[in-house]
Amino acid sequence: MNVHNPGPDRDYLEISSHGLIGNLHTAALVSIDGSVESYCCPDFDSPSIFARILDKDKGGHFSITPTVPFMTKQNYLPSSNVLQTKFMNDAGVVSVTDYLPRFPKADTIGIRPTLLPWLIRRVEVIRGSIPLCMQCAPAFNYARSPHTAQIIHDDSTSPGLREQVKAYFQSEDGLTVDLRYVVESTLDAVEPSIVLSLLDLSSKGHLGPAVSADLRLTEGQCVTFILRNFPKEPRPGATQGTNIVSPLGAVRSIEDPFITAATNKYWNDWIRHSTYSGSWKEAVHRSALALKLLIYEPTGAVVASPTFSLPESIGGTRNCARFTWIRDSSFTLYALIRLGFTHEAMAFMEFIFDRLRDKNPDGSLQIMYTIHGSKMLEEVELTHLDGHKGSKPDIYGELMDCIYLGQKFGKPVLVRELSIWEVRNKKRHFTIMLWLVDALRCLRIADKRSLPCPNRDIWTRTRDRIYEDVMHKAWNPKLQMFGQSYENNGIPDSAVLIMPLVFFMHGSDPRFVSTLETILKTRDRGGLTSNNLVFRYDVTKTDDGVGGEEGTFCLCTLWCVEALTRAGELNPPLLAKAVSMFEDFLIYLNHVGLCSEEISTSGEA
Repeated sequence: MNVHNPGPDRDYLEISSHGLIGNLHTAALVSIDGSVESYCCPDFDSPSIFARILDKDKGGHFSITPTVPFMTKQNYLPSSNVLQTKFMNDAGVVSVTDYLPRFPKADTIGIRPTLLPWLIRRVEVIRGSIPLCMQCAPAFNYARSPHTAQIIHDDSTSPGLREQVKAYFQSEDGLTVDLRYVVESTLDAVEPSIVLSLLDLSSKGHLGPAVSADLRLTEGQCVTFILRNFPKEPRPGATQGTNIVSPLGAVRSIEDPFITAATNKYWNDWIRHSTYSGSWKEAVHRSALALKLLIYEPTGAVVASPTFSLPESIGGTRNCARFTWIRDSSFTLYALIRLGFTHEAMAFMEFIFDRLRDKNPDGSLQIMYTIHGSKMLEEVELTHLDGHKGSKPDIYGELMDCIYLGQKFGKPVLVRELSIWEVRNKKRHFTIMLWLVDALRCLRIADKRSLPCPNRDIWTRTRDRIYEDVMHKAWNPKLQMFGQSYENNGIPDSAVLIMPLVFFMHGSDPRFVSTLETILKTRDRGGLTSNNLVFRYDVTKTDDGVGGEEGTFCLCTLWCVEALTRAGELNPPLLAKAVSMFEDFLIYLNHVGLCSEEISTSGEA
């Protein structure tokens, strides 16, 4: 817990200094000092409204921050994705609660569970008083589109209550949002007074006005800010113009507490279906809640990351993590299924079945789709943004894939490919070939479900042929390990760690154990491990077509833990190593229990 000294020229915070909120349509990052740093609305792949994490000056932000030195703590409410940030000093304590609304089933709260495309921020003084400044500075369309801002009458208030104003933002590209507020007092009848004013940030590169307010709240007083998206194409019968009325009705003082409780109940109800009862339950459930935030509910698609253009290393070129790989989706769903969440898997399979109805001319699936299922993909470089700490950003269309069904559907076996990592370099015969997984999975599905398999002999021969090929050509007898590919079987690759996970071989097989022991060595000794964290591969030995350095890969570290656990069934020291490695990994989770895709060699997530 560090002391923060607020100032006009706030620098970038570490990526790990953020919490994630979402509503299964989109997500937002909230910094530990109370700033919404990343938010695309209304969907994951929509252009950003706030992107301060990519450009501290003109990226756009929605901040609620003390104007005096303070210390801060951030946490999720128990078993929930509702985020709470507390500001503290000798003068007082203030709590800011952030979330994107969700509602339980209609029969539990008596209303239709309409999705509200809102971002809600509830500010409450717990003790004393701390002066705060609220700034809402949208930067529409990745900070490329100018906008106008007005302070106008709030026409969504209830009749008979005190009139007030709201901010109304309209982008040149047609997106409209408004910012209204609800005030209340839990100790007496004295409600706080809120004065909104326009703020010119053009000197920092903003293309339209911001709105600000100085908040002088005392103990027991609350103000809730509600940023509401006004769709470009309103639903039939929707109120036009600036009148954006809540589907729940204009219930002033109880509206926000009701929505807060309903959202919290939604997440509590969801995680309650977990069947997990083992060790590290709190960390496992927090990871499950984070994975749930990656699901795009309308189609069942799974995004690999709710953000875009965050670098793997500061100043590096590896900053294209907005992909939603079928590979990543399958691993996400594997984790959720193991915890008892099968609904998400079924929804994703429907998404894949829809894609199978629109295959490529050769009968194959693409390795990428938009979250809506489209094949139309575009890469755009955002050179006008600084990038996180100077790491220039780009954005990629969302993509999906599913190893379980077979990414190379319909293609011949034993041909060169780009590996499970989809590297941007020449194709080779990689050891963990996706059609190897195809053959294993298809046969297992037929056996487990007692399904007809008229081509069983073909699949069996294919599986056996691949098995023999891998065992002879990927195995390096001199180094006693399975290498990255037939052509480079002297180079280790963490993809081989999934061999026992896909039932290619038992975790205690001597060949796999010796491969595992090689990977556990440091890179300068021919391995892939650094401080109990595992790299995908050694970028100094493998040209993946991207360039630059790469940190250790969290997924690979966890594969290694599972591989050690399986190998440890007959080798207790390896089981002890698995526990030690997992405990070490938990150290790198951030303050709210989240981990990034990668961890740098210096330990930064």
